[in-house]
Amino acid sequence: MKNVLLLITFALVSHLAMSQSCVGKWTTIDDESGKKKSVVELYKYKESLYGKITYLYPREGREENPVCKKCTDDRKNQPLVGLQIVRNGKWNGTEWAGGTIVDPENGKTYSTKIWLDPKDPNKLYLRGYIGPFFRTQTWIRVNE
Repeated sequence: MKNVLLLITFALVSHLAMSQSCVGKWTTIDDESGKKKSVVELYKYKESLYGKITYLYPREGREENPVCKKCTDDRKNQPLVGLQIVRNGKWNGTEWAGGTIVDPENGKTYSTKIWLDPKDPNKLYLRGYIGPFFRTQTWIRVNE
């Protein structure tokens, strides 16, 4: 009986920990139109946070899987689906910081901070910086 209770407790704590994590799939929202833009999968690799586009919502006038024409690094001319847009985020105890994100539409790379909404773990905030200027996006967790 003791082992069963221990197993149930471990399972509940593990589930809670995962639900409080930035790791997972997130729907990105277009700042201007408010429409769903893509699904990005955030994942950890060697203690750093990375993210890649796994799905693009259909948009009129866009080819099925466009490439990152304006990217200037190793992502140039790579298909957007599968493109690693978030790189090298480091956990500082409250947020993932010090990483970068590329905007495939303009090819610019921004420094980032990423954190969960403390009241709603299904909302993630990603803030991109260039110098003192920043923009914050809200991403919504994909429930599979």
